[in-house]
Amino acid sequence: MTTAPAKMLPPRSEVPAADTWDLSQLYASEEAWEADFAKLQELIPGFAPFRGRLGESAAVLLELLVFDSQVDRLAERLGSYAFLKTTEDQANSESQRRVGRYQNLASKASEAASFIQPELMAIPDDQMQALLADETLKDFRLALERSLRYKKYTLSEPEEKLLAMQGEMASAIGKAFRQLVDADLKFGLIENEKGETVELGSANLIQLLRSPQRAVRKKAFEQYYEQFEGHENTLAATLSGSIQKDVYYAKVRGYDSALQGALYSDNVPQSVYDNLIAGVRDALPDVHRFYDLRRRKMKLDDIHHYDTYVPILSDIDVRHTWEEGVETILAALAPLGESYCQTLAEGLRGRWCDRYPNKGKQSGAFSAGSYDGQPYILMNYKPDVLNDVFTLAHEAGHSMHSYYSVANQPFHYYQYSIFVAEVASTFNEELLSAHLLKNAEDPSLRAYLINNEIDDIRSTIVRQTMFAEFEKITHEMAEAGEPLTVDAFKEVYGKLLNDYFGDAFNVDPQLRLECFRIPHFYRAFYVYKYATGMSAAIALARGVLTGGESELTAYLNFLKTGCSKFPLDLLADAGVDLREKTPVETALKRFGKLVDELDELLD
Repeated sequence: MTTAPAKMLPPRSEVPAADTWDLSQLYASEEAWEADFAKLQELIPGFAPFRGRLGESAAVLLELLVFDSQVDRLAERLGSYAFLKTTEDQANSESQRRVGRYQNLASKASEAASFIQPELMAIPDDQMQALLADETLKDFRLALERSLRYKKYTLSEPEEKLLAMQGEMASAIGKAFRQLVDADLKFGLIENEKGETVELGSANLIQLLRSPQRAVRKKAFEQYYEQFEGHENTLAATLSGSIQKDVYYAKVRGYDSALQGALYSDNVPQSVYDNLIAGVRDALPDVHRFYDLRRRKMKLDDIHHYDTYVPILSDIDVRHTWEEGVETILAALAPLGESYCQTLAEGLRGRWCDRYPNKGKQSGAFSAGSYDGQPYILMNYKPDVLNDVFTLAHEAGHSMHSYYSVANQPFHYYQYSIFVAEVASTFNEELLSAHLLKNAEDPSLRAYLINNEIDDIRSTIVRQTMFAEFEKITHEMAEAGEPLTVDAFKEVYGKLLNDYFGDAFNVDPQLRLECFRIPHFYRAFYVYKYATGMSAAIALARGVLTGGESELTAYLNFLKTGCSKFPLDLLADAGVDLREKTPVETALKRFGKLVDELDELLD
């Protein structure tokens, strides 16, 4: 029997230009980037003349704020290009060198500007109120008021300078993790259900776990985690270092905890975080019921994690080429109006997106909007994975949020909080799911799509909340002085796995290593925003689909507001209040009803 040749990922140099993003709006050439790099170097000393003068007059303060914004905008442009180039091929040494140079220069800029915050805080309250009342500063008034919120958490100028100098060093932990997982770990070759030998990696693991052949899923799962088991001590050290970094910065600034420090910038009370965990834990019986339904319908004696990605109706072939995926998304988003859809169509059919996997490319997907570039999207799109159509719709939501925000806000108010970003992205997924279900005449296809929506809620609300609880527990351990060893991580994560998956679920020992492969753990207290975001998105999407012009207008206005208000206030204006338990509870009740419907359809 002849073995099919191995199907390897193409090197970046062989990827057709039409399938890649066009970064020329940022920089048309490396020389143009270098010219702006030199310009930023020249601008940095420009902070010095403002030192000691911020309380002198509104005119002086305005001049400093405009200059600071100019520096930030140029730095964002340089950094966006440098970062995006590294994601194309993690092993490209020139891209790594460029981003390293940028980080070094950005650290110097941060150091040069480190006097601003403590000097603002030192201005007497009555003098500061007089400055805020001056019409000269009206365009920066909100930004100044937000800065003043940090007065009790701002250190002296020398201390702030020392913290600013640590920026490049502090980012090394996450960089080491990325290099290890995306570039250095080699997962070997594996045969898929078609008899093709493919290279196993983070970018195609989920595709293999969706295989209808259980032997393929099991082999991919075990072979993938062999590498993590072989490097568990290194990975535990990097994750522990990241957590200790969070705790250090929170403690130095005087926050009660790392969690409080993370929530403070968005003005989110900890009750929102705790209510999310409590709400999801209350709904776990429905989650466990779904896993048992999945086991029964798949005719399995027991269920493992590698059985949770494949559609229950795995014999249904749902395939979308890139163009078909784009067409489907645009049809689903039609309720948002012609202007929204036309702009998005031009971006997705043009070169906003880096579409397919290539050797060394960063795994997963993201949207990376900036004020001077296109709202770029990185994908690792696979036509035979329906979830990739949802992922593209998700990232398109981020990108359109960036597009509207840039078009309607000045630079210093355009960059919306990650908290609200996850609403715009999951809102698009909700509309896509509703569109596909509405047009599913075949009961089997309807069951397939309901299964997909259940899995989306499970992965976005339930799974991300489990991650959020892991982050909370491990940071509390570090704050209490408990060592974060390999065994400690696996014990905490293993208990959460047992709670969230239930007693009837077979939790493989390797799954405890999953905590070492989640990139978001290096941006702590981020993942809960996926869960709150989807809860809000479900409510807002139902409002747009069943409501009238006012609901649509409120949602589109929300996309335009950037960070002109705190995120909870922006969402309240759009029609959903996450200070209340209702949005999370409603989303999880919907989950339970979908499980009931799926059970009936599959009888």
